[in-house]
Amino acid sequence: MKHLPKHLRPRWRYLAVGLEAWPDADVSRADFQRSVWFAAQNLVGDVGSADADLRVVRFSFDSGTGEALLRVRRGEVERARAAVACVDSVRDDPIGVAVRGVSGTIRAAAEKYLRDGAESSSDETVAFDGDSRRAVVRGERVDVEGDGSFVGATTFDCR
Repeated sequence: MKHLPKHLRPRWRYLAVGLEAWPDADVSRADFQRSVWFAAQNLVGDVGSADADLRVVRFSFDSGTGEALLRVRRGEVERARAAVACVDSVRDDPIGVAVRGVSGTIRAAAEKYLRDGAESSSDETVAFDGDSRRAVVRGERVDVEGDGSFVGATTFDCR
């Protein structure tokens, strides 16, 4: 079977996406892809989501932070951004999704908008709410463990 000529091939854009969740969240590539498809389907319908053809090209997630690279058809970038903004959980884990940028090639998107690897985090013991508790520290953000769940805080809150 012959390849299509270049002027007839589909054109793609690539969305670089940052992900953030609680430190104990378990998010896989397949689960994130499913959540993106469901969000697109619920927002723009079956036909609109098929036109956008959202696919996860690259994915990394560890200790509550991660990033992904999504492929979308060239004329459907705005719909894709709206659909990605509607993703609020993967399985039962709440997740924050932010589009960092859009590019025409995978390489350019990765170089401009993706960091190499997840943000460094460390387990520490902090003073919070008059008690000493375990926490996961990522930059200025501190996720304090308490009563089976996490509480978001800053380094200023943990003194």
